[in-house]
Amino acid sequence: MTVGTQMQQAIAGVQSAAATMKTFALQTENEAAKKDFQQLAKTFEDSLQILNGRLKHIQEEEPQYTQQ
Repeated sequence: MTVGTQMQQAIAGVQSAAATMKTFALQTENEAAKKDFQQLAKTFEDSLQILNGRLKHIQEEEPQYTQQ
């Protein structure tokens, strides 16, 4: 498994976690929990920006990691 593939899997996992936190925020009636879930979702989304930047860098620097 290439580094690019591993990075794509990590990105998919973080995307899934962010979506789950958003769902929890919508489903809870507890305002403190809602706020916590929203903050967690934002943290995951911020992480996604970093991970996507790293993936782009990997693909630019190491063309063999680019999906065919």
